[in-house]
Amino acid sequence: MQLTNITYSVLMNKCPRCHQSKMLSYPPYRINQLLTTEENCAHCGLKFEKEPGFFFGAMYVSYAFTSGIFIVAYLLQIYFLELPLFDFLMWIIGILLLLFPLLARWSRILWLNFFISYDPIYKKVIKH
Repeated sequence: MQLTNITYSVLMNKCPRCHQSKMLSYPPYRINQLLTTEENCAHCGLKFEKEPGFFFGAMYVSYAFTSGIFIVAYLLQIYFLELPLFDFLMWIIGILLLLFPLLARWSRILWLNFFISYDPIYKKVIKH
């Protein structure tokens, strides 16, 4: 259950606590605003950036994604493709460049999901 909630939040760009509003404002391939994050969730009020530099930890998640893709590509290369080394390197670099905007966004959302759990009955606290 927890894994499906995290997967939904990451793939659909939703708040990890309520799954109602978007965490990142713009489409992934709008490069000049790639990582523009909303300050708070519009539905539950969750502050996305917990402290200055909070999303530096997302670099570790991005590294894991990239390493996983490279390992899978390398195994495909060894057992099925058997391309020359230069061709393989150009192929994998091209794939990683195309996936970079998605991986960067997914890394940020997944990093926040490590610290915030989905709570379907969370009610926004209204301050008077």
